[in-house]
Amino acid sequence: MSDNKKTTRRVTSVDVAREAGLSRATVSFVLNNTPNQSIPQATRERVLEVAARLGYTPYAPARTLRSGRSDVAVFVLPDWPQGHTMADLIDRAAQVLGEAGLTLVTHVHAGEDDGLARLWSALTPAAVFGMRPFTPQERESMRRAGISAVLPPSQPSDHDLSTSFWIRGIGRLQAEYLIGKGHTRLACALPDDPRLAALGRGRAEGAAQACADAGLPAPVMSTLPMETADAAGVVASWRDAVTAVCAYNDDVALALLAGMRTLGLAAPGDLAVIGADDIPAARFAVPALTTVAQESGEMGARIARALLAALEGGSPELDFLPDTVHVVERESA
Repeated sequence: MSDNKKTTRRVTSVDVAREAGLSRATVSFVLNNTPNQSIPQATRERVLEVAARLGYTPYAPARTLRSGRSDVAVFVLPDWPQGHTMADLIDRAAQVLGEAGLTLVTHVHAGEDDGLARLWSALTPAAVFGMRPFTPQERESMRRAGISAVLPPSQPSDHDLSTSFWIRGIGRLQAEYLIGKGHTRLACALPDDPRLAALGRGRAEGAAQACADAGLPAPVMSTLPMETADAAGVVASWRDAVTAVCAYNDDVALALLAGMRTLGLAAPGDLAVIGADDIPAARFAVPALTTVAQESGEMGARIARALLAALEGGSPELDFLPDTVHVVERESA
């Protein structure tokens, strides 16, 4: 076989032992950091030097068999579009877990009955976090797989990020900001992606509660298509009934601003607009988009630290939400 068709064989502990001139048992003790073994420091250093020079890396399946679990943490995500905010959360969580020797794997769970059970069988993860609470059946499959570090708690609570401040509280904050600007007739522009329907309703409920607390009518609820002409049609349907809009997120807000431009309308004079997530494009919109920002990276770090605490058998801190969720004031509202 020609050299360019040869496959590269992974370096094993047998290769390290042969190169170092030591027994396989000695090399295995060093590479696995086996406790209670009287191995001279010079021998340890020799094994590690040879392993590094040959490019040896531990074989994950074998390590899993020895320890009963892998060095993998799994984030189970709902079937949502994964945008800027979620990317920041996952990146920061991966960093914190990586510093502790764990690899983060994300899995989008669309709700199939045995999907998670197959995942546990394939990965045997050390820890699992769910963006939504797990069902009793899903928790039982994790118990059978020997996964003990599972968050959030079994009962839905404020720590459930799909129903927490991350959803309802942002809609409320949007509405409170617009009400504080003197607006009394609000609308909520909801996403037209069916995967986001529940999240859109959650944010709209938060806005409606803020209006109720202020003694104002409930916001007009409208789904906003992500096409300029269709968005313009929604804006036109509001006519003079609305003076300000809580957009589900910045993408919806940008579509709304584009629809307004086709009608010759401008924010905030004709219609004030506030988005959510503070994506990079928000500051470059015309006008620049007022939005709600949140420290999603810090949220990811807190989730990761909670999983690590659970792995150590401690009581994890379950306050995942960032300390700072605030309105970024720009020109659109």
